[in-house]
Amino acid sequence: MTSSSVATRYANALADVVTGPASPLKPQDAAAELRSFQAALAASPELHNALVTPAVPSARKRAVERIADLLKLSRIPRNFLLILIDHRRIASLAAMVDSFEIVLDERLGFARAEVTSAAELSEPLRNALSSELERLTGKRIRARFGVDRSLIGGVVARIGSTVYDGSVRAQLQDMEHRLAADR
Repeated sequence: MTSSSVATRYANALADVVTGPASPLKPQDAAAELRSFQAALAASPELHNALVTPAVPSARKRAVERIADLLKLSRIPRNFLLILIDHRRIASLAAMVDSFEIVLDERLGFARAEVTSAAELSEPLRNALSSELERLTGKRIRARFGVDRSLIGGVVARIGSTVYDGSVRAQLQDMEHRLAADR
C-alpha cells in the first residue's frame, strides 16, 4: 500500500472520530493540535529520530505523552499520535495531517483553492477574490495564497483540476497565439 493511501486511511479514520456526534473536539481544533505537534517534531531532530527509529521500544516512545501535556493536546489527537507510534507510522504524520485537512474540507463542504499572484495581495483583495471564487464554484473556499513573480500581474487560481488564469502572462501568451494564427 502506498504511503498516500495509508495517510488517507488514517486521515479518514480520524475524521470519522472528530466529526462524529459524540466528539468533544471541533475538527479544526484537532487539525491545529496535530499541526502544533508536527511543528514540535520538526523542530527537534532528537525527538523525530527517537520516534521513527525502530530500535527505540514503543514503550519508551510513549513518553511522547509528556510533550502532548506541554502542548495541551486533547484526548483525540493524543490517542491518534499514540496509535501512529504503536503502528510505526509517526514518520508519515505530515502526510496524514495534510490528508486529514483535505478530508475535513470535503466533509464540511469547502473547496481548496491555490491562488498565485505576481505580488502579495492585501487582505481586502484576498477576501474579494475568495468571494468571487465562491460565486464561481458555488462552494465555500479555503484559499492558500502564494506569489509567483513570473506572472507579471494578475492572479491564477486552481481549484481541483480547474484553473482560472487571469494573469498577464496568460493574456500575453493568448495574444501571441492569436497574432500567430493571423499570419
